[in-house]
Amino acid sequence: MKLTFQNILLSPFSLLYGFVTAIRNLLYEKGILSSTRFDFSVISVGNITVGGTGKTPHVEFLIELLQSQFKVAVVSRGYKRRTKGFLLADENSNSQTIGDEPFQIFRKFKNVTVAVDEKRVHGIQQLKLSQPDIDVVLLDDAFQHRAVNPGLKILLTDYPRLYIYDSLLPGGLLRESKSGSKRADIIVVTKCPQGLDNAEIGALTNKLKIQPHQSLYLSTVVYNTIKQVFDIVDNQSKITDIKGLTILLLTGIVSNQPIVQYLQSQYASVEPISFPDHHQFTANNYSEIEQKFIHLQPDKKIILVTEKDAARIFSSPVFPESLKKHIYYLPIRIQFLQNKQSQFSQNVLHYVETHTRNS
Repeated sequence: MKLTFQNILLSPFSLLYGFVTAIRNLLYEKGILSSTRFDFSVISVGNITVGGTGKTPHVEFLIELLQSQFKVAVVSRGYKRRTKGFLLADENSNSQTIGDEPFQIFRKFKNVTVAVDEKRVHGIQQLKLSQPDIDVVLLDDAFQHRAVNPGLKILLTDYPRLYIYDSLLPGGLLRESKSGSKRADIIVVTKCPQGLDNAEIGALTNKLKIQPHQSLYLSTVVYNTIKQVFDIVDNQSKITDIKGLTILLLTGIVSNQPIVQYLQSQYASVEPISFPDHHQFTANNYSEIEQKFIHLQPDKKIILVTEKDAARIFSSPVFPESLKKHIYYLPIRIQFLQNKQSQFSQNVLHYVETHTRNS
């Protein structure tokens, strides 16, 4: 990573931060701080950097893989929710009570239990008390939550900004030292271009210094057909092809560039409006968006958001009624490269099958 003036200026603080996180990890490694391991399947999906690496679509992949054979639950801290403590998602939940990503999962997977708790050990314990037949708990964004020792630890790092080229907070984006990656059982390089050749993949494997106990996989993002955010029965609102559309792209994520590039590759005209990650849209935001949408010239136009942003918008009491039939979201899924999707699935299934109640 090329050092910037900001990196150099903040380096003393990064050293202090690194010292604190190293001591914390050492206390866990020595058993001075306790780490709970459960006698059933617990899988964590996380990263060692700040920002989006694609955790939610990978959690959703695991849900789709496991839900037909096992009773699955997801436990998250519920980032930016307006509640505290342990909560089970129910028909009264929304993005403000449980967080946008847990709410997205809750809406999409009706047979999966979703819970939130800042303290993951407590969350898992409460979950099992209320639903003792749970077979698998998926922990979303819990790689640094050392109080839980998951049976299977999946670490994500995105191809455009691999953790090996980053530095510690606040000078960089690392939550802990790069050596923390050694705790992972599986490392997934996410958001890979589909055309990676074997030489590039080999170089990537060498750079990441994959340990003998670890497996490396590469995944890429696949975009699905757009869907309405609100369930409006209107045949004119059903869109199967975005070619020729003018799209007001509204995002509150780390980077919208991959989406912009995808939409343009589908011959759509894109007008992006960007907000920070997990942005809580206000009435003023919606008023500005409404005015911008009205003044877009073509008649064939829509507002498009990510699935994560759709969870917040769907929960909003101030979203304009006039825009509800015009707003859509872009679902995504992940796909593993090198024909290793089956291998990854078998890796996970083997772990769960040998750690269920009936094993």
